[in-house]
Amino acid sequence: MDLQLNGKNVLITGGSKGIGKAIAKAFVAEGANVSITARKLEALEMVKQELGGSVSIFQADITNADERRRMFQSVIEQYGTIDILINNAGGSNSGKASETEMDLFYQAMELNYFSAVHLSKLAVEHMKKQRSGSIINVTSIYGRESGGKVTYNNAKSALISFTKSLADEVIPYGIRVNSIAPGSILHETANWQKRIEADPEGIKEFVKKEIPAGRFGTPEEIANVALFLASVKASWIVGASINVDGGQSKMNF
Repeated sequence: MDLQLNGKNVLITGGSKGIGKAIAKAFVAEGANVSITARKLEALEMVKQELGGSVSIFQADITNADERRRMFQSVIEQYGTIDILINNAGGSNSGKASETEMDLFYQAMELNYFSAVHLSKLAVEHMKKQRSGSIINVTSIYGRESGGKVTYNNAKSALISFTKSLADEVIPYGIRVNSIAPGSILHETANWQKRIEADPEGIKEFVKKEIPAGRFGTPEEIANVALFLASVKASWIVGASINVDGGQSKMNF
């Protein structure tokens, strides 16, 4: 199937590992011009070496608004415009809501929510001019239902809501905005890998009980959905939040 992504200019946040790296690899295979951003230059350089010359790297701390602007402007200066934005960067650190310091709530919102909102607004300015574009926000099934860390879930819930609001606003310009809500995904730097090493039997029981498919998902399975959503084959999908979770979520929609 030709997804017509050859030559498209793609920016992926959190592109140096895990889901972001898998998405970058998938777009490279489709012939896209791929830009990835992350905080650690060494990790970005390793991905560029692995994936080849069609990948451009931009070091930035996307929790910082000035660095977001600088990074985005550098992408535009290199490629002229942007066709696809993947807001993938995310994560948080917290415990119970009543025991979590306010700084952690602010940090989680900046990383998971405000960075995506800001970059989306910057991208829309250019996409409107060409009357086309795709923005994909990587959220979580726990942005749609209870579970997981409170700071992360709050931020991802907000991002899912923003996705729908922006989608309805910009679709008249040919810009589609959607989100992917992964379930539990296993990769070499994931928290799940650490938990497996610490408690293999406990995690085996978790998978058996909580994931009907009987295994963790892979970054590549998220990347495949991102490719489809970014392509013309998904032209009638607007403002959607798509679970990619092996049946893990409890909701029936």
